[in-house]
Amino acid sequence: MLLLSASALADTTTTTTSPGSTSTSVVKAAPVAPLTGLPDPQHLTRNRAALTIKIDNTPEAMPQAGVQDADVVYEEIVEGGITRLAAIFNSRVPAVVGPVRSVRRTDRELVFPIGGIFAFSGGADYALRSIATAPVVLYDQSNSGAAMFRDLKRYPPHNLFANAELLMKKNAKPRPTRPLFSYLLPGQTPQGPKVKSFVVGFESGYAVTYVWNPKSLSWNRWLFGRPDVTANGVLLSPKNVVVMSVHYVGGAGVIDSYAQLVGSGPVEIFSNGHLERGKWFRHHLGQRTTFVSSSGHLLRLEPGRTWVELLDTSEHVSITTRR
Repeated sequence: MLLLSASALADTTTTTTSPGSTSTSVVKAAPVAPLTGLPDPQHLTRNRAALTIKIDNTPEAMPQAGVQDADVVYEEIVEGGITRLAAIFNSRVPAVVGPVRSVRRTDRELVFPIGGIFAFSGGADYALRSIATAPVVLYDQSNSGAAMFRDLKRYPPHNLFANAELLMKKNAKPRPTRPLFSYLLPGQTPQGPKVKSFVVGFESGYAVTYVWNPKSLSWNRWLFGRPDVTANGVLLSPKNVVVMSVHYVGGAGVIDSYAQLVGSGPVEIFSNGHLERGKWFRHHLGQRTTFVSSSGHLLRLEPGRTWVELLDTSEHVSITTRR
């Protein structure tokens, strides 16, 4: 099956008939950013690859920089049960992103469908061997030059940062990325109960709370008991939060374990203030994940930024509904 980039232009043909004449016109649809489904009138994403940067998510790393500009963020479990972020940039490329941290085996599963650039700070041999098999260009502090730098006001290893713009320029012949999700069409709205807030139950003190913001029509993110605000004062508040229940091969939080993202499992999609439940499917490594309702219909997201929570099958989501 051929997957077309969402940033491609779709033509709309309109035929007008009047007495004695018929005219046909072709209207070009506005280009769309592939990883958000939002309009891209300046074609910024047409010749950009996906840029995935691994980001520290510990208390020592706060406040993080640049995460608010990521189109998609995956939150994964690593050793000890802590979480780490894989932030994917395409429509925006901030000058400061981080703190940048090391690769994990799950990252290969994440980047395989989109390729592009993968930036990180090194890693264990097993993780390095794993990411080397993915269709990505690898950059760390050893080969990135000025695109990575140390913030001397912070303590290592939480002080390595990346310049997304410079990293993107290093990729001389970028392959335009493909969409990861399907988005709601104009006039469509998600079904399911209305949600006031929910808690993604990562253990080891890394549970995340999302609170519905009716003004911004997005989910305000809370971590470590406080609003998750970036270094430049932006509250992280994605349009969509997708919670995938996945099996961590080797055990969640165990060294060398990874999220098994080929197969299927339960999914909870929080979009436009609603919850839709279904299943996620991915038949092979190069394929994107699809979300399907219990009745077999494709589940679509609200255009905008998306966070994907890779929750272990032993962990749960607590939900508070609203009228």
